Order: sequence, then C-alpha cells, then structure tokens
Amino acid sequence: MESENNEEQEKPPRPSIAQLALPSIMGNLLYAIVGMVQTKFVGEMGAQALAAVGAGQRVFFALQAVMMAVAAGTTALVARAWGAGDFREASRVTMASLMVGTAFSLVLTVIGLVFADNIAGIFGLDAETIEMAAANIRILSLFSIAFALNFIISASLRAAGDAWTPLYIGVVVNLINIPLLYVFVFGMYGAPQLGVAGAALAAGIAFSVGGLLLLGLWLKQRLRVAHLKGGWARKERMIRLLDIGYPAGLEQAVFQAGFFIFLMLLGRYYGTEAFAAYNIGVNMLSICMVVGFGFSIAGSTLVGQHLGANDYPGAVRSGWRSAAMAVLSMGVLGALVIVYAQELAEYFIGSDALTIKYTVQFTYVLGAVMPLLAIDFAIGGSLRGAGDTRFPLRATIVGLLVMRCGLAAIFTYLNYSALWVYAALIGDYVVKSIMLLWRFHSGRWRSVVTTNSPARPQK
Repeated sequence: MESENNEEQEKPPRPSIAQLALPSIMGNLLYAIVGMVQTKFVGEMGAQALAAVGAGQRVFFALQAVMMAVAAGTTALVARAWGAGDFREASRVTMASLMVGTAFSLVLTVIGLVFADNIAGIFGLDAETIEMAAANIRILSLFSIAFALNFIISASLRAAGDAWTPLYIGVVVNLINIPLLYVFVFGMYGAPQLGVAGAALAAGIAFSVGGLLLLGLWLKQRLRVAHLKGGWARKERMIRLLDIGYPAGLEQAVFQAGFFIFLMLLGRYYGTEAFAAYNIGVNMLSICMVVGFGFSIAGSTLVGQHLGANDYPGAVRSGWRSAAMAVLSMGVLGALVIVYAQELAEYFIGSDALTIKYTVQFTYVLGAVMPLLAIDFAIGGSLRGAGDTRFPLRATIVGLLVMRCGLAAIFTYLNYSALWVYAALIGDYVVKSIMLLWRFHSGRWRSVVTTNSPARPQK
C-alpha cells in the first residue's frame, strides 16, 4: 500500500544552473521579442496607444498577483519534494496548485471585466487612452484561466528540473502570437483593426493554445510531473501551499501598488509621453530582465532541491553562483542598451521627440541599475525557492513603496523634471539589494519550511 509520506525512490541528479537558466532565458527572450514587436506595432499609433498598452498590462499584472503567489508556493514545494525523491508529493502539489489557481482565475476574470474602466482611470491619463487601456484589460481578463495553466504547470516543471518543456511551449505560443499581433492590430486579411485591443486578443489566443497543450500533455502523463487524480486535496498540503504562497502574492500586490503610484505620478504630472516612455524603456531592457528571470528560476529550483535533500551547503552555493552569473550578464547587457538607447528609442517611437527624450532618460537610469536588479532576481528567487517568501515581501515594501514612491513623490512635489522621478528607482534597488543579500548571507531561510512533510511551515 502506498504511503502518503516519503516514498523510497531513487533521487535523480540535480541539473546545473546553466541547464535550468539557459532554456528559461531562451523562453523568456522569445516573450521579450514579442513585447518588442508589440511595442513597434502599437508605437506606430502614437504615444497614447503605447501608454494604453502599458496601463492595461500593469493592471492585468496586478490582477495576476494571485497566480504568481500560487506559482511561488508550487515552486518551493515541488522542488523540495523532488529533491527528496518524493515524486508523488510533487505531483499532488501540482494538482492542488492547479485547483487553487483555476478558482482564483475565475474571480480575476470577473474583476477585470466589471471594473476595467474604473481601474484604467487611476493613472490620470486622457479619456481616449483610458478607453483603450480598459479594452485591453477586458480582453486579457477573458483568458485568465489560460494564463493560470501556463503559470502553474510551467512552474512545477521547472521546479522538477525540466525547463525545456516550458521553452518548447513558449516557442509555440510566440509563433502564434506574432502573426496574430500583425493581423489584429492592423486589421489584416479581413480581420477587424483592433489596435491596442488586438495586441491583447493575440496574446490571449496564443496563451490559450499553450495552456491547452500543457494541460493535454499533463493529463496524458507526458510530463515529468505526473497527473494524479486523488490524494491531492489534503488540508495540510493546501495550508502549506497557501502559507508559502500568500506572502509572494502580497509581495506582488505591493509591487503592483507601488508601480501604480509611481506611474500615476508620471501620468498625472508629466504627461502621456513620460508615462509611455516608461513602458518603452522596460521593453528595450527586457532582454536583461529575461536573463535575470532565468537565473531566478535556476536559484529557486536548486536551492529548493538541495534543501529537500538536506544539502544546505549545496543550496548556499547555488544561490551565490546564480547571483554572480546574473550580475555579470545583466550588467553587460544593460551597458549595451545604454550605449544604443537613442537609436533604439527612435526605432520604436519614430519622430515623437518628447517621448524619445523621456525614453532615453529612463533607459539610462534603468540600464545603470541592472546589476542591482540582478541581485533582486537571483537572490530573491533563491529565498523563494527555500520557501522564504516573507522577507522578499518586506524588502519590496521598503524598497518600492518607501524609497521609490517616497522619493518620486518628493521630486514631483518639488517640481523636478521627469528624470528625477525615473531616478527614484535607484533608491529602490539599492535598499532592496542590501536587504536581500543580508538575508541570504544570514542563512535564516534554511528552516523556514519543514522538509519532506505536509505539515504547516515553520514561522
């Protein structure tokens, strides 16, 4: 008779940082390329359209904070179970996560559909931009379940050491997304010209295909993490999943709230051009961020698996190595984007001189702090992989809400230029990096979650 507790199974060899980071970087690079293509297409419609895409995406990311919370709990628990050789527990956690994620995604769909106009109006943009942003939010909300499937199954696979299957699915998603962008944004081949809303529809359809592919492979037992029909709905497992996940969800809520405040200041006091420049600059530097995300996944997975195998020194080494690689690679890429910031801005925007000026200024600031952002990605990911989701929440509150938003509000009150408001994010990443480095060095994350037991995590 099978036991609900640990099963004596041979533990698989753990993948290297490169084996986890490389496919994750490649997959997210594809998404970054799609983001750049979207920026180029929508940019031909002017700063209002770009601002609408940025506002709509920011709101939708805020609504998706719940999905990110569930994914964080999934990663920590699946990685621990896999490192301990308890493959059935990893499968049960995946099933439980999918049930929780699907339930929450239905709630998010209703919120996005009903309150799209109210939420889009927060940024203080002009009426036409708000209308486009609200349409973006409504369409994206219709596909919440598809996003949940992609988030959770991919997180589970990466935590089990399989970063290649999410990459292959990502290739399919992006091969669908790019031509649909062209068709729906510009109204080609008989399709309606939807503009900003067309970008949202293209993404929703593409992610729906990806989600259905992952779900089908999982149900047919074609994935590393198996599909189990029963044994997943234990109260202790649900408590454990939510107890790890809710601080990550709160962190994302704080994160998005901070960005709302920051972008509200830009939109209300510096205009649509300064608001649009933020979104364009982020897309220009997205290649750096996808690299950081890859090392975040590597650190998260390996720290969790090493802890599951009671190998604390291995967990420490994995975290520091992931951080070192992230700092080096993101720093170099950030410097390159800074060098070509003017040319890139002109390519994406065209002849809008004011938006180009703001974009170049923001790119200089964000590009310069890429090494600090690398620490946020890699060390923050390592802590979350250990189940220590509360401390990154504290770091985000202090760094984003107190430092970035506080400094931005002061600079706005003093009537400083938009460059000063952009520069407020330097304070954010300096403080956050110091806090995360201290936490990881302290080793207090080692026993945040009990290993190989579905009991409630330690406080």
